[in-house]
Amino acid sequence: MFGCVVAGRPLQTNLQQVDETHALFELPNASTINHICVFLLGTVSFPEGYGATVHFHWPEKGFQLLGMLSNDKPSAIFRLRGTFTPGASAGPTAFAGGVNLAAGGDVTAILGIAIEPLSQIAPALPDPGSANANGAVVVTTRTADPGYLAEQIVKHLLNFISSFVGDGTVNENTLVPMSAVVRWYEGFKTKLKNMGPGFLDRATD
Repeated sequence: MFGCVVAGRPLQTNLQQVDETHALFELPNASTINHICVFLLGTVSFPEGYGATVHFHWPEKGFQLLGMLSNDKPSAIFRLRGTFTPGASAGPTAFAGGVNLAAGGDVTAILGIAIEPLSQIAPALPDPGSANANGAVVVTTRTADPGYLAEQIVKHLLNFISSFVGDGTVNENTLVPMSAVVRWYEGFKTKLKNMGPGFLDRATD
């Protein structure tokens, strides 16, 4: 039902069902995570009147409520770097106990998802797009859709390449040096690392 992507990493498929209303993803090498995207896969919808809260659990620091998902809001991107407040929330007890040290000494954290009535979720959340009481920034984006994401990446590349063409028109006969493509790729990776995939919604160059 749920998908999870850490910026710069492959789609995670290690969802663990804890019980009927709780599930979690283990996040290895958590100290390097900047942004994370959580989304509904589209195969199963929430029951009428229900949604899910999304929680981040860091070893010895407790839980932090990041935001929520619903049938009307099937995806969200959360910025984790520099936003975690130790002990910010007790969090659902169903997620506790699964956090450990990964190989090499880095931390494996938990992203917990709890299905709850919307009437209980709404009062705990900030206004959409603002920083919540725990300091986490919640940003919704269409880039959770793989098809949309692929289209925006191609558009981003074509816009960059068009700057090397006299009239700005790119077609099958346009010759572009590989050095230009490499330059675009390096810049793209930097933006993705610093801002997450949401920058593609705003990018024009």
